[in-house]
Amino acid sequence: MIVELAQLPGVDGDIPANTASALDAIARCGPDTRLLVFPETYLSGFPTADNIASLAQPIAGPAIRTIQQAARDKNISIAIGFAEAHEGRFYNTTALLTPHGVALAYRKTHLWASDHGIFTPGDALVSCEWDGLRVGILICYDIEFPETARALAQQEVDLLIVTNGNMDPYGPVHRTAITARAMENQLFAVMTNRCGSGDGLQFAGESAVINPFGQVVASCGRDPQQLRVALDLGQLAASRRDYRYLDDRRIALSGEVSCGANGQRSFRIRH
Repeated sequence: MIVELAQLPGVDGDIPANTASALDAIARCGPDTRLLVFPETYLSGFPTADNIASLAQPIAGPAIRTIQQAARDKNISIAIGFAEAHEGRFYNTTALLTPHGVALAYRKTHLWASDHGIFTPGDALVSCEWDGLRVGILICYDIEFPETARALAQQEVDLLIVTNGNMDPYGPVHRTAITARAMENQLFAVMTNRCGSGDGLQFAGESAVINPFGQVVASCGRDPQQLRVALDLGQLAASRRDYRYLDDRRIALSGEVSCGANGQRSFRIRH
């Protein structure tokens, strides 16, 4: 399976410019590409409390409709982030668009410091069937919490799509986190990060594809790049053949902290 990562700078607050850039990236895709992944909130850029109301659009709004039509015309699927307006609230959302419509829309559940006061956190970790695989989406800070990817793995997800807006000095944090999430859940992870600068931030780039063994299949540097990667889907079964973490974990065990006479702490496993 061929996927592409559109590691691009983006312009905060400029939907027309970002939409045009996205359409150019879609046009550049190879004829056999099945999935193109953009960074976090790519269509809107990162909003502020002052402009979120004017930037946010419903999932059926004009920006997503434009990308949806491009997906149909190119016959590919596209994961792209945007600021979503829904029932008077605003969400940091990534949609998976196929030639047939919206397959999945995920609202970021773990808000980074600059998200607070702008976005409402989502309340569900969701997945769908896509192209013979079960697919889930996480957004940026979400991947620093092992529980998020594990919840998707419990839904039998094979491919984790991550739209990212990670800045310096935290690039190494996300490379470590996404590698761990792929390995410990024995799934593919495709992470596309923003690059360039904006609002005083330097975005880290370094988008990557990780296989179910926790190995880096391909990665970008820090500059704009559209990276084309072939996924060997046979690695899913191979990584789960001899053992599977989901089957072997013992979630009924919990730790109990106890203190001895000298004040030393110890942990006792209890059933």
